[in-house]
Amino acid sequence: MNEGRKEIFQVVFVLTGIIFLVKLFFIQLLDDRYAQMADSNSIMKEIEYPSRGLIFDRNNKLLVYNSPEYDLLIVTNELVNFDSTRFCEIFDITREELKQRFSELKKLKEYVPYRPTVFIKQLSNYDFAKIQEHLDEFSGFYIQPRTTRAYTSDALANVLGYVSEISKNQLDRDTTKLYRQGDYIGQSGIEAQYEEVLRGQRGVRYKLRNVKGMEKGSFKDGDYDTLSVPGKNLMTTIDLDLQQYGEYLMKGKVGSLVALEPATGEILSMVSGPSYDPSMLTGRTFSSNFMLISSDTTKPLFTRPLMAMYPPGSIFKIVQSLIGLQEGVLSYDTRFPCDRSLVNCHSHPNPTDLHGAIQYSCNPYFHQAFRRIINQNKSPNTFTDSRIGLDNWREYVKRFGLGTPLGVDLPSEKGGQMPTSNLYNRIYGEGRWKYSTIYSLSIGQGEMLVTPLQMANMAAVMANKGYYYTPHLVKVIEDGDIDTRYRTRNETGIDSAYFSFVQDAMSDAIYGTAQRAIIPGIELCGKTGTAQNPHGHDHSVFMAFAPKDNPKIAIAVYVENAGWGGRSAASIASLMIEQYLNGEIKRKSLEAYVLKGDFLDPVVRPTPTPTVQQVVPVDMEE
Repeated sequence: MNEGRKEIFQVVFVLTGIIFLVKLFFIQLLDDRYAQMADSNSIMKEIEYPSRGLIFDRNNKLLVYNSPEYDLLIVTNELVNFDSTRFCEIFDITREELKQRFSELKKLKEYVPYRPTVFIKQLSNYDFAKIQEHLDEFSGFYIQPRTTRAYTSDALANVLGYVSEISKNQLDRDTTKLYRQGDYIGQSGIEAQYEEVLRGQRGVRYKLRNVKGMEKGSFKDGDYDTLSVPGKNLMTTIDLDLQQYGEYLMKGKVGSLVALEPATGEILSMVSGPSYDPSMLTGRTFSSNFMLISSDTTKPLFTRPLMAMYPPGSIFKIVQSLIGLQEGVLSYDTRFPCDRSLVNCHSHPNPTDLHGAIQYSCNPYFHQAFRRIINQNKSPNTFTDSRIGLDNWREYVKRFGLGTPLGVDLPSEKGGQMPTSNLYNRIYGEGRWKYSTIYSLSIGQGEMLVTPLQMANMAAVMANKGYYYTPHLVKVIEDGDIDTRYRTRNETGIDSAYFSFVQDAMSDAIYGTAQRAIIPGIELCGKTGTAQNPHGHDHSVFMAFAPKDNPKIAIAVYVENAGWGGRSAASIASLMIEQYLNGEIKRKSLEAYVLKGDFLDPVVRPTPTPTVQQVVPVDMEE
């Protein structure tokens, strides 16, 4: 029995030895690739970074391009007679900084003494020109070309986003395994949303070196080299001239401006105010500038058109009118008195019908109209009836693209808040709330929040008489196509005839509450709003589209702490429409009026997301 075991062990041992010998013979004699690649003293791996895709506006004007920059690489095993004093002099750094760089270098996870490691990142063309002729003085140092983003304009920072070095957390989450430490990735805006399209594919070159580190040529005649593949170019929907003008008008103001092409959902302009110059977040100054921008109390990095949630105020009366008409609880001739005992109102001619109520934005009228929408006597119990009415109302509201993210092609879009009966059940208890509890919704206040993008989309729905295309920022992808959802029509389910009626009322509203918005020769349809703000002055709101009969532009403007809607917001929207349709501004006095407005009050500092609602936003879905 023992002899049998001994023989088995001998056989296994011999077979194992034969396997190892065959494998060794194959590696060493038949395929020298592994031996040569393992020889770190003779093979150098050089990464070839691809050019990131270019970004253009809708008129083919260049917005974002690539500017060359350089990383200084080091192979520490090749350092011979290193003159640190001379190095510090040429590279304009102190000896302490040099020591710190060496210390940080050895802490890097990817650091290997015989392989190239980044020593100084993002040298500019100017820096490279200064040091190029001195590189041969320092053995073990090499230059690796790459690119950084550059911009033709100081506009569009929040839309375009920025690119920076990938973080450890992002690397850990990267399931594609395409990235490595030191790679750059889109962190926000279009750069992040279209990262897969823009990034391209890096290449690799293997080069032979002699014992002195001098390059001898390509390894295996370049058989194992791979070429980099440039990223794809993008054409956006943005009109650069209009965008620049919008940012010009929004100087000194906190808020948002969004302009759409109603027929397509293409975003013509998206302004977040205050903003910053996108060139600040490039190159070696990225970190210091990022800290500077991040510390700004007005939060320039906060993309207000997508992320700020506000009560819409009186612009929401348009939606209430359409729902009431579709439900049959309102007609064109429905009359309500301007009863200020119900809710406060401003001075205006007493409306006699729905048209007048829209034109003069009568609060008591819509208080009573909303009661008809909510309480339709579908239950003898007033609490149950209110619940049924609210849930039915919310289904209508959702079809306008409210209460949920629209799906714009940018990251971090918020969905706003449209309350459900479940929300009020949690706040007040089931069966313990009714219309008198929620009546503030009638005038766009209470637990109702929307984003500026959603407001602009509401204007597009009005322009299209009942439908919209999902707003988007990319028009054309090189050798590709945009997502089909941006070409899918979204219907509200409300009769287009009711929209025609509301359009007429919105046209007359310009002569009621928004006379500053009147543009000679252009029939404009609009609606003002004044959103209550418990933290300071009320917010100015305005949405509009033009021309009435063939809408080319829909717009929403929200200016924090600027007072009633017919003031700042209506003026800005009107100027943007004039600029887009006419290509010039003739109302210079109105432009001067807008530019004079500075609402960055140091005492009443605006907040990016006013919390007018009395509850913390929760999941609104049933």
